[in-house]
Order: sequence, then structure tokens, then C-alpha cells
Amino acid sequence: MRLSVIQMSPGADKAANIAQARGLIEAVVAAEKPGLVALPEIWTCLGGSRAGKFAAAETLPAPGGTGGEAYEFLRQVAVQKKIFVHGGSIGELDGEKLYNTTLVFSPQGEELARYRKIHLFDITTPDGQGYRESATYGAGDKVVTVEAAGLKIGLAICYDLRFPELFLALRRENVDLIMLPAAFTLQTGKDHWEVLIRARAIETQSWIAAPACTGAYQEANGETRFTYGHAMIVDPWGHVVARASDGPGAATASIDTNFTAKVRANMPVLAHRRLA
Repeated sequence: MRLSVIQMSPGADKAANIAQARGLIEAVVAAEKPGLVALPEIWTCLGGSRAGKFAAAETLPAPGGTGGEAYEFLRQVAVQKKIFVHGGSIGELDGEKLYNTTLVFSPQGEELARYRKIHLFDITTPDGQGYRESATYGAGDKVVTVEAAGLKIGLAICYDLRFPELFLALRRENVDLIMLPAAFTLQTGKDHWEVLIRARAIETQSWIAAPACTGAYQEANGETRFTYGHAMIVDPWGHVVARASDGPGAATASIDTNFTAKVRANMPVLAHRRLA
């Protein structure tokens, strides 16, 4: 199956972000004809105020119900383009809480999976900027997989990348591919993004597809922050097989499950585990 990961430069304007996502998806579908397209993390509203994040978030419908603007955009794109759509992540409003939530849709418009980001980004980067995701979002507590186009796919989001136990749990579910939408900071991304993705791919012997946010965005206090970009697809041997260039765009590769099977048969690390 051909897979495209989208690289966006979103801000706090939800309508503009949806328009950007639509244009990028249309371009990559026309050029590359993928069977699955994936968007980055929290692409509907990056930056801005806490109130703005709540305003941009959506209450997700019960199965088969009608959702908000971003939810329906993702579903309609899947149907119109006849592709599987991994919606990166959007703000999910659940009562008085927000969650950083992935949605996956079939070409028939059926919602196949939801995943709430488990590990929240509460850190200080080397340049002194502080990030407190838990001030706005709640944490998920479920490991989630989904079947799409003959693949078993594990779901993770951004900071989850630093917690190999989640990736081991997904590998134990026998996933072929792990999706990792992200808005990695420039400061951490330049040193850790690629090396961690390649490490998780090697450890799990799985394909990893990582859509990404790139470029600058504004916080409510006027501070400018930067995301790293470098959306990529990595194979089970740890090779980067596709990478987006600078700026908005996409990267595309074919997911070869025969190669996955060969890697796992030749080096059966899961069977060799003695701890955990």
C-alpha cells in the first residue's frame, strides 16, 4: 500500500488550517495516488490562547453520528478521494476536558479508530521555552490499533515517541505500521526526531510513518515558536525511505509487508526478550 504523510504549517486559525490540509491532500493524491494519507498532530489549532484551543476543539459523535467541521472534513475527504485518512490529531472536547486525539476513517467514511495521546509534553527545551501540554489537555490511557488496507496499524502521537514501552505494546499487538503524527519543537527535533523514529522502527521491526508540523506559529502572548518538520517514513530496518522537504508538502512510500516479515524472521527479537 502507498502511504503519504503530510507536512503542514498550521496556526491558530482553524478554517485556514482546514483549507491548507485540503490543498495538500488534493495535491498528493493527484501526484502519488496513495491509499492512505496522514495529517500531523493538532493541525486544526496550533498556538493561540487556551480559550482558542477550546473553541477549535470538537465534541466527537457516537459511531455513525455527525461531527464538527474538522471531523466531517476528514470523513468527506476519505469518501471523496476513496482513501483511508489518518487525521493526525485534533482537539477533542469531552465535557470540560480537552484531549489530543487521533481519528482514522475508511474510504466509505466509517470512523475506524480513536486514540487519545497518552504522554503529555510538559518539558523545558534547551532554549528555555516551557511547554505544559497538561495545562490544556488530559491524557489518554488506552493502546489502540486499527486495521486498514490489509495492514494492522498502531497509533501514537508526538511525545509518545520517547516512551518505548508504548511501542513495545504495539509490537506485541503484531502491528505492521505505527503512525506518529507530530508537532515536534525545533529545539528537540533537530537532535532527537530522526534518531528516535529510527530507533523505534528498529526496536519494533515496524514501519513508522510520521506526518509533521513545520515552521513558525504564534502563542497568545505574542511569542513565536517553531516546529521542526521533517515528516518521514521509516522502514523496519531503520532506513528513512521518504522525507518531506522544507515547508508544507508530503512524503510518500510503499509499505512492503514482505520486507517486514523477512526482517522479523531473520532477527526474532520479540521472541528473544527476557525483560519486560
